[in-house]
Amino acid sequence: MSAACAMVQGDSFRIISRMRRYDVIVHGATGFTGRLIALYLSRQGQALRWAISGRRSDALTRLQAECEHAGGQIPDVLLADNQLPETLLALAQQTRVLLSAVGPYALHGEPVVAACIAGGADYVDLAGEPGFVSDLLARHGAGAQRAGRRIVPCCGFDSVPHDMGVYFTLRLLQDRLGSERMAKAKVAVVGRIQARGQISGGTWQSALHAFSRAAAAASEAVEAAPGKRKSRRKIELVSQRPQRVEGGWALPLPTIDPQVIARSAQSYGFYGREFSYSHQLLVRSAPKALMAAAGLGGVWLGSRLESTRQLLSQWKRSGEGPNVRERQHHWFRVEISASARLGMREQHHVRTVLCGGDPGYDETARMIGESALCLAFDGEHLPAASGVLTPAQAMGDALLDRLRGSGLAYREEAP
Repeated sequence: MSAACAMVQGDSFRIISRMRRYDVIVHGATGFTGRLIALYLSRQGQALRWAISGRRSDALTRLQAECEHAGGQIPDVLLADNQLPETLLALAQQTRVLLSAVGPYALHGEPVVAACIAGGADYVDLAGEPGFVSDLLARHGAGAQRAGRRIVPCCGFDSVPHDMGVYFTLRLLQDRLGSERMAKAKVAVVGRIQARGQISGGTWQSALHAFSRAAAAASEAVEAAPGKRKSRRKIELVSQRPQRVEGGWALPLPTIDPQVIARSAQSYGFYGREFSYSHQLLVRSAPKALMAAAGLGGVWLGSRLESTRQLLSQWKRSGEGPNVRERQHHWFRVEISASARLGMREQHHVRTVLCGGDPGYDETARMIGESALCLAFDGEHLPAASGVLTPAQAMGDALLDRLRGSGLAYREEAP
């Protein structure tokens, strides 16, 4: 272990260096997704002072060696435990950005956020759990604003492709119509996704926790956002029934993305005087639509009861996930269709697309890795915002630039 490592003494942790010496620390780096994030950061081209952290020094040291063997930038190793808040605070005091890959976030996320606010670090995670995000807004939103910290959950596949996709698409309309006209427009957006992939054990466990609170948390994150009750603008989330569309069937998709997008809409006037958003999954055939609807419905219902939730949790354990060969056959396509209506007769349409590889892991590692780098290095280009934020609120154009530079570029298609 390096001289910057945290050392264990009995039941407590002693951090050798409390100086802010890192740009990014990846906490929970030895989990399935955490390891991919660490490998991504080690291979990206920008010079980086960074570390990996967790509870097990042996696993961390193996990952450190893996980064070195891959020819990447070698991280320092730090020990920290979510059950010991002082070790989390020590992490936050040493870094500009703390990236948390420790889920389910409803169980393990809040102490890390509290440490970042107290320790002066910005924060990113992979949370796709509405209940966790609404709790952060209610319990830590004001504190993060006072401290001038950017706390940014949902920086993986939930919810970067859709949140930044809506932002990118409406920026195109803003460029063409102007800010004043967009601020008066009635804007309707549909986000539609096609994907092939598998989920890891950690994602499965997080999904069960998210679904178990879905009914209570569906609107909490929107309602808890600062300024929600002061706004005169109308922001609406539309849940449509399954419908036949070009290319297959569109099904309503019960993820956190719509709540994230609604919060972004509160911050930007070019989202329109009235803004509506519909979130959909596209499947090619009616049988597949029925299977997808039945599967989503069954998991949602099963997660509501403790007994069935325990049974479902046995299907995939944390730490399990698809291998490299399996991930090579995974892909995704996100399509954002937006219309801006000005008066009775004038209407403008834009459609954009983002395509990539394995959505849940390889591309998620890229998305959150670039988000952490964006917060660490692009401060002068970031929106003037603090608190518990969405990716679009926290990073805006700067994150679009980083995603484009990393190989994830939105493109416009003919409506």
